[in-house]
Amino acid sequence: MAAVAKSRRASASRKRTIVLLLMCLPALLWLLVFKYATLAGSWIAFTNFRPRLGIFGSEFVGLRNFEFLFASAAALNASRNTILLNGLFIVGSTLFTLFISALMFDVFRSRLAKYYQTTFLFPFFISWVIVSYFVFGFLSSNGIINGLLSQPIEFYQNPAWWPLILLIVVLWKTTGWGTLIYLAGMLAINPQLYEASRVDGASKVQQFFTITLPLIMPLVIIQFLLSLANIFNADFGLFYQVPLNQALLYESTDVLDTFIYRALVQVGNVSMSAAADLYKSVIGFVLVILANWVVRRIDPDKALF
Repeated sequence: MAAVAKSRRASASRKRTIVLLLMCLPALLWLLVFKYATLAGSWIAFTNFRPRLGIFGSEFVGLRNFEFLFASAAALNASRNTILLNGLFIVGSTLFTLFISALMFDVFRSRLAKYYQTTFLFPFFISWVIVSYFVFGFLSSNGIINGLLSQPIEFYQNPAWWPLILLIVVLWKTTGWGTLIYLAGMLAINPQLYEASRVDGASKVQQFFTITLPLIMPLVIIQFLLSLANIFNADFGLFYQVPLNQALLYESTDVLDTFIYRALVQVGNVSMSAAADLYKSVIGFVLVILANWVVRRIDPDKALF
């Protein structure tokens, strides 16, 4: 009887596994088609691509297509902005999202919790085109901000303001999505730990730094490593739409994605665009490997792999 029961449990386990794999199938197919099958197209970066000759029939030119990334001050400025702005977004978003998640966790059982969640999550679903109109309404010469100032500021002619402006826009638009991840981790923490800390007289701030933050730190590190992998992948909609593609702001807002786009539109060189994209992917891969290695040296249990 024991053997029969064990066999039935094994059969039920296999069925559950098959069901779960079938649920994952659409995502796996998407990865295979759009992430792995397209790797063959990376060869374009090393060729003088001609559509009539195809990817593998075009002339091989080695690293010549990578030269334009380092041959002009504009490309170097775009690379610098990509790293600095995305680094600013990663740090700022992590800290602000943790702060909002902690507040949401504290009122999660309140009647207004769903309202708060919806309010924070709604901006995530607004397109960057619409967001650009919101920002213009605030920052234009006749906008809301200048209407409150005695001395108007020409925001669309002054690049110094835009790192801060873009950070505020990113926090407003993406914080709601990030809170879903961290809030889920916080809700998985044993409530008895908080009850014991309250008995000992711990404040909300002390509970966050002694219980919540240490227990969700692996999740924070995973999110950080995944964000680091995309540090060279700037959000094209953010950097192209929100500053309205103003040439006067390129000093602060031009990133590799917008620089490549303009190069592709003006020059029409597909090989150069492919080279730049491959360059971003390789650097992102190297950064993740190095960051994960550092995390593994400090605490192996918190490493991504």
